[in-house]
Amino acid sequence: MLHHRNDPTEAYRRIDFDARVRGADSRQLVDLCLEQVIGSVGRALHAQERSDNSAKSAALTRAISALTALQMGVDMANPTAGALVQIYQAARGAILDCVTRFDPVKLAAIRQDFIDIREAMLRSIAA
Repeated sequence: MLHHRNDPTEAYRRIDFDARVRGADSRQLVDLCLEQVIGSVGRALHAQERSDNSAKSAALTRAISALTALQMGVDMANPTAGALVQIYQAARGAILDCVTRFDPVKLAAIRQDFIDIREAMLRSIAA
């Protein structure tokens, strides 16, 4: 815990995150959560390579929090709601499994899935 208080990178990340949340509309919040899942899973993979269990745990926790926020924010009137909930639940379960039995291949696949989802969302907005 104290490590994060003295980590300037974590402090800047938190400030940036808080500022982006305050000024965001619903689409921007979804994008931010997707970005958090992607980045957090990537940080967990990198931490595992460095044998940094504390950073890995923090990153996995952040990914789970972002997935929980995504799942809670699903508009159930949306025709894709069921599929989104299913994707978020499956990813959340897989990441929770990686807390006790780290599987870099599974995490890399989850990360790529969320990169693809985010890119598709951004393309649909631009169109």
